[in-house]
Amino acid sequence: MSTPQQQRAFWLRHLHNWHWISSAICLIAMMLFAVTGFTLNHAGDIEAHPKTSQKTGQIPDHLRQQLSKEVTQRSQKGADTQLPEEFVQWLANQHHIDAAGKPAEWTPEEIYLPLPRPGGDAWLRVNLGDGAMEYEKTERGVIAYLNDLHKGRNTGKAWSWFLDIFALACLIFCITGLFLLKMHATNRRLTWPLVAAGLVIPLVLSIMFIH
Repeated sequence: MSTPQQQRAFWLRHLHNWHWISSAICLIAMMLFAVTGFTLNHAGDIEAHPKTSQKTGQIPDHLRQQLSKEVTQRSQKGADTQLPEEFVQWLANQHHIDAAGKPAEWTPEEIYLPLPRPGGDAWLRVNLGDGAMEYEKTERGVIAYLNDLHKGRNTGKAWSWFLDIFALACLIFCITGLFLLKMHATNRRLTWPLVAAGLVIPLVLSIMFIH
């Protein structure tokens, strides 16, 4: 039968292992989120310098005719709004525009494709009457890009999965830290007053100053 000292040593060892592993996993991302938390809080004070670029062109007749037929077929069948694969490949090869898997807005006159992205925006418009194509991309800089990563805005499924894993790692880090605080609290009198302050201060601020 294990003694209390052995049980304490067992839990301390495992808590320390989980604590340092979770901290290592979320260290860099936590620094990024701390910095972007500051930049988001002061977004109005940080001047942005958007850069806008435009492209115009003419799509081939066979693609224009294909898209015109697609408008009728999709309105009748209620099919998905993604662009045909051949047109997507043409956009990528000729104009370096990534439209794969993006939903478009179809009308008998034109196709409009919104292309939001972290730190910027873009859109594509195709006139089905004459085949004229217009593309515009806006980039708002590195800070806007990092802010959108923080919010998970227009970042795709891979980044969404990363945010979930990062949140889980942070939760493990905090919970193991709480248990470690409990196990060392007898020798550190300020432990629970500081923990309580971490709860009370934001609670008081939210009640008194947030309306």
